[in-house]
Amino acid sequence: MNDRSPLREMARLIGVETRFTDALGETRQVSDDTLRALIAAFGLPPEPVRARRELEERQQTVPLGLEATQIIGAEDIRPQIVLRPPQGCRRVGWTCHLEDGNERRGHSPVDSQASDEHLAIHLPGDLPLGYHRLAIEAGSVTAQTGLIVAPDRCHLPAALGPGARSWGLSCQLYGLRSERNWGMGDFTDLTTLTRAAGYRGASVVGINPLHALFASEPLHVSPYSPSSRSELNYLYIDVTGVSGFAEDERVQSLMRTQWFGATHWAARSAELIDYGAVAGCKRRLLEALFCRFQSSELGPDGSAKGVLGRAFREFQSHRGQALADFAVFEALHEYYFGKQRLFAWRNWPVPMRNPRSPEVAEFAAAHRDRVEFFEFLQWEADRQLAAAARAGRESGLSIGLYRDLAVGADPNGAEAWADQELVAPSASIGAPPDALSRVGQNWGLAPVNPLVLRRQGFASFIASLRANMRHAGILRVDHVMSLNRLFWIPSGMQARSGTYVNYPFDDLVRLVALESQRHACAVVGEDLGTVPEGFRAVMRSANILSFRIFAFERRDDGGLVPPVEYPPLAAAAAATHDIATLKGFWLGADMDWRRRLGLYPDPHAEEAEAADRRRDRRLLLAALVSEGLLDRQRIPEFLPESGAPVYSRQLGEAIHAYLGRSRARLMLLQLEDLICETEQANLPGTTDAHPNWRRRLSRTLEEIIDGEELRRTAGLIEQARRRAAPE
Repeated sequence: MNDRSPLREMARLIGVETRFTDALGETRQVSDDTLRALIAAFGLPPEPVRARRELEERQQTVPLGLEATQIIGAEDIRPQIVLRPPQGCRRVGWTCHLEDGNERRGHSPVDSQASDEHLAIHLPGDLPLGYHRLAIEAGSVTAQTGLIVAPDRCHLPAALGPGARSWGLSCQLYGLRSERNWGMGDFTDLTTLTRAAGYRGASVVGINPLHALFASEPLHVSPYSPSSRSELNYLYIDVTGVSGFAEDERVQSLMRTQWFGATHWAARSAELIDYGAVAGCKRRLLEALFCRFQSSELGPDGSAKGVLGRAFREFQSHRGQALADFAVFEALHEYYFGKQRLFAWRNWPVPMRNPRSPEVAEFAAAHRDRVEFFEFLQWEADRQLAAAARAGRESGLSIGLYRDLAVGADPNGAEAWADQELVAPSASIGAPPDALSRVGQNWGLAPVNPLVLRRQGFASFIASLRANMRHAGILRVDHVMSLNRLFWIPSGMQARSGTYVNYPFDDLVRLVALESQRHACAVVGEDLGTVPEGFRAVMRSANILSFRIFAFERRDDGGLVPPVEYPPLAAAAAATHDIATLKGFWLGADMDWRRRLGLYPDPHAEEAEAADRRRDRRLLLAALVSEGLLDRQRIPEFLPESGAPVYSRQLGEAIHAYLGRSRARLMLLQLEDLICETEQANLPGTTDAHPNWRRRLSRTLEEIIDGEELRRTAGLIEQARRRAAPE
């Protein structure tokens, strides 16, 4: 295979890798078919000569050759902007329109760069952090570009600073079972949990992504496959907490109907979450409460009549076009899915596929109340989320909520519909073969075109950061390697046929740091899987915490990394949603699922994992013994010479004490592991075959908060954190 062919040169020019090494250590050559398909997914002709010509023509049409947005470091002493001036120009004037309304002007000396066609102008080194506009005059040519001045490091609160030893609880919010919720966890449950965690000495409460899914199809349940990452899932609203609930006669009348009683009972009694029943209960009552809100808080001319009405109008104004687009999409999706079962917007009538078409504007005007209802849901969800965050802070959570940002969005959702140029329509993202899936993974998420992302000034990326840092003290970025590269799979091909596409890593890290500083929100990067060489060093330099799962932390000899060797700038956990719980790991529940569902590619792979697990159990016990957390004589209690392995609460406590002793500044305790659950939230490589994202905890939130396990384990972790080795 000619690695210097025009096709491969073109692929590399736009950041498509022609070879890569997967997590299993195998180097893979990417096929020509994959490269052609991905070049086409970039919106370029698949024939390399034509693709290069079109790319060059696009660049030539940009005034002065400027990018749509320039990002410079706040620490740069002499920041510079490279441009392509008209022939003969050697003097450039500039005006920087600062975000705060002030201006800075100057005539910059011009230095020659690598070629005569490119020149660099120098800007002052004391420009403030923020989003500015830079106007440039070069001879007879004028141009404007966005200018972002960003720091090189993320915010770190004292509770995550040098020497800190914080800990927190994490949960799948939807899976909380309580005496008062309607079949799935909600924001009032979150408020209860944040209060209890704060009282027990925790610094954070971590939750799954809260992203909006599809209101008209409640059976689409994965929080990592959202319709929009900038909006909230309305099903987390506690209906009883909405203003007017207790007083509204229509609401109370609906709750007395046989329909509501049966639906509410079905939702509450379901062993797995019945999202259809939950949505059935909540939707009609929320609609009734919105009608009450309209009549009591909004005038017939749309004006605000009360305090809540004014707050709602301010929310709409602040969120602007993004919220309006989302609400219009929800109304359209409800209309076409409800009447014709058209889930994908690409199957709608052609005019309705364009968010800026006159037909969409006419639909929005004709369904104004419905569009505003969906905006109302976002406002109410935001209000209740804010209350949960506030309750945690008041109860002692020194960091606050730990929110989660998914790596991508569903191609059929609002995010893809609202900005179709940004999304590559003929590819999806996933992962190459690794330990979690030997055949690779296709997550079915829409990849963002990095060429368009830059041309649009990174607006969508910034918006998603802002939305998810809201009401949070720390943000987990799922699959944080996406800042550097993403694994793209051409439509119609298997996951193992994909390859990596590179992204503007330095710029994206700078933007994360800027928004982190502005929101006083720390950042954790979920860096599990195939991590590029040097990637973690960049994260560390940017104050982005690494995410460490104890079972994956190994020495060269295969033994578990001892607590003293954990990196300080990290969040350590025993498990996460995509892997087995502690009990499930010990008993092999995840392997049982893979065996039953035929997820092993061959018998050898199945036996290899079983052998690895037998070894890992012994290595884990040896690590606990070496730390003095387990008496060696107790090993047969957990690994009988004959029979299956045995798990107990004491073994889980020893593991959590082990992690508590680590140098990692943050340690996380899953509620599933606290109460010794066997099953995990999600089994990678499955959809309907395993009840992903539908599991409810076996015990109620009230039982957990009042139970002995939380009190005892919190005390053990606090003690272990005090004994952790210094940095």
